[in-house]
Order: sequence, then structure tokens, then C-alpha cells
Amino acid sequence: MKPNAVLKVHSAVMNNVGKVIVGKERVTELAVISLLCGGHMLIDDVPGTGKTMLAKSFAASLSLDFKRVQCVPDMLPGDIVGVNFFDMKESEFRFIKGPVFTNILLADEINRAMPKTQSGLLECMEEHQVTVEGKTYKLAEPFMVIATQNPIETKGTFDLPEAQLDRFLVKTSMGYPTFDESVEILSRKINGLNIGNCETVDSALIATAREELASVYVHKDLMGYATQICEATRKDKTVILGASPRAMIALIRVSQGYAAIDGRDYVLPDDIKRAALPVLSHRIIFQNSFFHRGNLGEELILKILETTPVPSERIDFTRR
Repeated sequence: MKPNAVLKVHSAVMNNVGKVIVGKERVTELAVISLLCGGHMLIDDVPGTGKTMLAKSFAASLSLDFKRVQCVPDMLPGDIVGVNFFDMKESEFRFIKGPVFTNILLADEINRAMPKTQSGLLECMEEHQVTVEGKTYKLAEPFMVIATQNPIETKGTFDLPEAQLDRFLVKTSMGYPTFDESVEILSRKINGLNIGNCETVDSALIATAREELASVYVHKDLMGYATQICEATRKDKTVILGASPRAMIALIRVSQGYAAIDGRDYVLPDDIKRAALPVLSHRIIFQNSFFHRGNLGEELILKILETTPVPSERIDFTRR
């Protein structure tokens, strides 16, 4: 079965976001894959590169509920998940739902929230539910968190703990635009092109696309290949925390996503290679990493991809 619904969602979102964001197709593709995989996305880059605008235009492309939270140091977990409120008139407690009760949640500058508040998202992101004073409330489906953060600024920020980072299916960055892209950005800004020009994707099509993506075939040898890559991150002498079992599952899921948006119902080794950097690099903790600068995680993943044997091309990866 060809992933027709996946291709339709991908094409529509790419076209819509492309009207507002210039030259960030790679990041937009990751957002589409994250949504269809049921995962979450962390965009890490310097101010002014379009992180928030991409998240807003992505959400505007979908016929789904969208809410935004501007994270600040004095924010409490209840400001995100909700609180029990005593109704004086009815003489009973009522649960007031927080902004997490939505389909797409933009957590802007997530590293400005204190660790206590960040931890309020752990259950939401992993189990798609909220527990307040012993009572559990299910979140809407689909549910996706798009979080942004600034890696340079340190005043008034709190690093995301390892458990929080592991909840994000992928981590990516925007990067500065090229010269031609910069000129196009200025031209669009002057002409007043905005998110309101986007056309939405039917939510029923999104549900079908998620089913199609989950059915993309992964050969047993490719599962072994993905496992070898993840195990290699744990064996490196410079690493104190490598890729978790959750990371292995995420690597396969995102590989299925890349296969589907390419129109295939089976995964190839190149799909796993393509998924490795955004899925694994943010989950690796190095010894004395505080004293190092640069993308150590990406460098290690690239080295592992170069040295890990790729399954033979003679294998029929389409055979179930």
C-alpha cells in the first residue's frame, strides 16, 4: 500500500509553510514526520531565525487545535497542565484545563521555564495524559509539542534534563538563511505575506496518514542496523549516556517517516542514516561536556555511521 495520505499531508504542509518560511524544507519535513509518528520536536537555534514562526505556520496548516505557551521562570506546572479550582457557587472543585489540552502545543523558549515546570510536560509527552491530584485526564489526539530554545543565552534559562530531552522525537535547528533566501525573506515581509494565507489539511487525512506511516515495512536486517548504531553510542569511551531503547524506536519510526514522504512503503538504509542525526544527537551525554563547545553529538553520530557496516544491497528490503 503506497502512503498516499502521507504524501498529501506532506505536500500540503510543505506548500503552506513554504509561503511563509523560506528555505527550511528539512525542518518542515521533520515537523510533518514528528506529527505523523506521534512524537515531539525541539527546535534549538539563536534568536531571529524563524523558530516560532515555523511552528505557528506549521500549526496553521493543520485543521487542529493550537495553543502557545511563552515559558518564563515564574511559571508553575499548573500553568501548563491545569489546576483544580474550588467553585464557591457550586461548593465543589472543578478542574480548569491548561493549554496542554490541545493538538499542537508550542512551548516557546522552553528552557526559560524552571525544572519543576519542565517536568510537568513529562507525562504529557510520553503518555498523552495529565494526572492532577490523583485523577488522570486524557489529551486530544493527535498531540504534539513543538518546543523552541536558544542555545546561546544563559541568563534566566535552565538546561533541559536528560529525561526531558529523551521525550523529544527529534531535535533540529533552523540555521541562518543564504543570501538569496535573505533577499526573499525581505521581499515577502515588505509584501505582507503572512500565516493567514495558509490552507488547512483535513484532520481525517492526518489520521489516515498516521496509519499508513505505521505500516511502512522495516526489514529485520535494518532493525539490526539501527540497533548497532544505537549500541555504538553507548560503547564510545567519551560517552556517559548513550541512546536509550526509546531512541532506537524513534530511529525506526522517523526512518519510516522518511520512506513514506519519499513515496515508499518500505525502509532503506539511507532512511536510517537520514534519521540518525535529528533522532540521536541530542540524547548523548559526554564526559566533561560542560567544557566542550560544538555539536559533539552530531560528530559522534557521523563517525558511527561511517564505521557501522550497512546491510548488503543484495537484500530485498521490500520483501515482507
